[in-house]
Amino acid sequence: MMFRVLPYQGGTPREISEVVNNLMNGKSNNTGTITLATGNATSTTLYDERISVDTKIVLIPFSNAAEADSAPYGAFQDSTDQSATTLGAANIMSCDTTDLSNGVYISNTNRFNVRNAGTYCFTFSVQVKNTTNSSQDINIWLRKNGTDITGSNSRFGMPPRKSSGDPSHLICVTPYFVDMAAGDYVQIAWHPSDLGVSLEQYPAVSASAGVTPAIPSTPSVIVVVQYIAPIAYSNIYVSAQQQGQATISHYANATADKTYAYILIG
Repeated sequence: MMFRVLPYQGGTPREISEVVNNLMNGKSNNTGTITLATGNATSTTLYDERISVDTKIVLIPFSNAAEADSAPYGAFQDSTDQSATTLGAANIMSCDTTDLSNGVYISNTNRFNVRNAGTYCFTFSVQVKNTTNSSQDINIWLRKNGTDITGSNSRFGMPPRKSSGDPSHLICVTPYFVDMAAGDYVQIAWHPSDLGVSLEQYPAVSASAGVTPAIPSTPSVIVVVQYIAPIAYSNIYVSAQQQGQATISHYANATADKTYAYILIG
């Protein structure tokens, strides 16, 4: 809706009164809406002839999808057993299931990729078993774009198996912050002290099998990736502008109807 404007040479008292009252009630012609581009786009162009190089553009969530906008994250797990084939090389953990994903995704089953630059927290939870009669160690560390991250290793010690057919178990958990550029990936490497140490999944156990309570399945690997900095509900902002248009930069967007209202000032 366009509200009345005054001619440059002035207006009647009635016209002036209407325009002033509208402005006092917050009704002006410097507003609009923009819906972010999808397909993991990281920018959307706003076209408005009222925009100039000096215009200040204020963006406000204007749909449920925009209000629910959140920083990138990912949650992944693996439903298979994973074993080392040699003690002479590092092994790379894989995940076959994506539980949650927003700007973080898996490629090649073992690369945790990010679409947005920033600092991320990578947290792994690994179910390990030891079938040997001796105490064993397992080293777990991170690689970024194929290169080991200095200082990222954690060493976990495991007791010997409890008895034949009854291995010892251990959950290995470590969070680690990594600075990432858009398109970077992280892998989780591991190396046991003996081939009798492996990553183990366990199927769900039903209460009908005589177990109370029922026990959910146990993934061999769980990986959670969370965007840490800059901390904000959204990173939508005006990154460039010229006469009649502006570039709106934002998180990689795959959500439909992510609409923002805008106000132009100046």
